[in-house]
Amino acid sequence: MARATPARSRRDTAAPGRHWRTRFLDTLATSSNVTRAAEAAGINLARAYRTRRAEPDFARAWQAALTDGYLHLEMEVIRRLREGDFKTADGDKFDFANAIRLLSAHRDSAARGQSQTRDVSAAEVRASIDRKIEEIRRRLEREKARKGSPG
Repeated sequence: MARATPARSRRDTAAPGRHWRTRFLDTLATSSNVTRAAEAAGINLARAYRTRRAEPDFARAWQAALTDGYLHLEMEVIRRLREGDFKTADGDKFDFANAIRLLSAHRDSAARGQSQTRDVSAAEVRASIDRKIEEIRRRLEREKARKGSPG
């Protein structure tokens, strides 16, 4: 009889080891999901948060990974809009509204993180992000208008 869940590899069941931080940060950068990152690293959420509070370098790396993750999401949304790719791999409709909501919610957090690493104010970073978002909107509107016009 087939198993309902896949067999776990030895690596999956092993203790997290000293490299859990790398696995955690890599997964966080690709998913923007702390729970998923902790699972991939083989640790519980409490350990991740405790380490973030105790280790400033890890806290900075965490923020940088989150920023990367949201940049990936932003690029994915733009790619899908440009290419007219409105379906997920399993055939469901891509949830643009939630993706944009997440990006907007992340904006303030990203501004704080960038202001700490670049020594600029959060307001300056927010203004820069707002300018970039507006540029993207204008570019998408021009592209949409160009596609809609007879040519």
